[in-house]
Amino acid sequence: LDRLRSNGVPVAQTISPGHGVPRLWLWAHLRTLPTQESHDASWTKFGTQMLDGSADVIGQIVYVSKRRLGLGGPMNRKEWTCLLFASGVCNRPRSGCRQTLLCRRAVPFAGNLDDEYNAVMIVPTGIGASIGGFAGDALPSARLLASAVDNLVTHPNVMNGAMVYWPISNALYVEGYALDRFAAGEWALRPARPTRSNRIGLVLDRAINEDMRIRHLQVADAMRASVGIDVSGYAVTDKPLGVELSMTADGTSWGTLSNPDSLIACARSLVEKGCTAIAVVAVFPEEDEDHLQAYREGSAVDAIAGAEAIISHLITRELEVPCAHAPCLQPLDVSEDVSPKAAAEELGYTFLPCVLAGLSNAPQIQIRSTPSNKTPSVLTAAGVNAVIVPNTACGGSAVLSLVASGAKLITVGNNTTSIDVTPESMGLPAIEVSNYLEAAGVLLADRNGILEAALDPNIPRIPNLGQ
Repeated sequence: LDRLRSNGVPVAQTISPGHGVPRLWLWAHLRTLPTQESHDASWTKFGTQMLDGSADVIGQIVYVSKRRLGLGGPMNRKEWTCLLFASGVCNRPRSGCRQTLLCRRAVPFAGNLDDEYNAVMIVPTGIGASIGGFAGDALPSARLLASAVDNLVTHPNVMNGAMVYWPISNALYVEGYALDRFAAGEWALRPARPTRSNRIGLVLDRAINEDMRIRHLQVADAMRASVGIDVSGYAVTDKPLGVELSMTADGTSWGTLSNPDSLIACARSLVEKGCTAIAVVAVFPEEDEDHLQAYREGSAVDAIAGAEAIISHLITRELEVPCAHAPCLQPLDVSEDVSPKAAAEELGYTFLPCVLAGLSNAPQIQIRSTPSNKTPSVLTAAGVNAVIVPNTACGGSAVLSLVASGAKLITVGNNTTSIDVTPESMGLPAIEVSNYLEAAGVLLADRNGILEAALDPNIPRIPNLGQ
């Protein structure tokens, strides 16, 4: 109340809804206010008082309830005043809390996400990462890291698990090319929430046979009917995409497309019809049988991952919309030797469910043409506090850009890969940890302003900086 008075707003004053505040939003806030008269409570007046944009207080809501005391007794009147601050008001102040609307994330004009504690988790595609190189096996680590930060930016290779997925409310699902541009400071991320989810357009490769085409359309309908995801429509490319797979000498996978123009044209037609995100299903050639079996057993690089990345990179680069890919593969014969890390790909005919789930709330891309503080609810590279990567995968564009912008580099030792690009070889300062449990601890310490050296029993004495 003192903060409101100090800004010259009479505490008792209420005005009718306006000043860009939707009525529905006000009622949503009112439903979260405490009351013991819920069975008889009535909303008799409410309003907001908007202040100058530079002030912390952005409004107030007054709630009045009435309850008759006893049969034929007098009316008991109670009133609460709820103040809304740009920094957020929450009756359950904990990291990642999404249970109340009284927080900055629910307020469309409540400020920039750069002010929160943000981290980026990267597990590069197609390099045989022991965690994240299979079928959604980095998802538990992402859940852990997300619990330690306000927002976790990550990518489909981390989040996708074929028919298995897990919604992380404070995770931003960002395609790899968009992640590179974001890290370089060229693009900003505008979360789909709290406005509405994306309208997903589905691109189907002309090479998909009739049975598999029906299967994938049934998956889309299932996600619409059973989950409520907005898959707005589909289109088929005019030519087969012609995916080809390759492997480098060091064991990383990549690939090519015979008809990239057909892919772009099909995706563009969906965007022109109002779709705000694109899912792609393309036919992939059969893999080498021995390599495939080694992958299923958890000991080989994902042979299709590199080609998948090329497909999504191409659409994101050309159309500047969120994109992810699901391969169209024939079901495999049953094997008892499948590793738990690859088991999610054994469950059915399709890898599409996780892609649709991720794209439904993927952040939109915003070109950095104006200062970020002019646009609310936007995250830029300047707001990233830390980036977490495997210890031997520190040479990516996004990692180099984020470290140059001042983000802490946290490298995970037990997430081994087929490459050997360490922070030492790149001349990068890094905090090396053994596993993602330790990485989460580093994030929590940094977020709460705890000196890392204070957690070591042999903390050094304070240095003399005046010499």
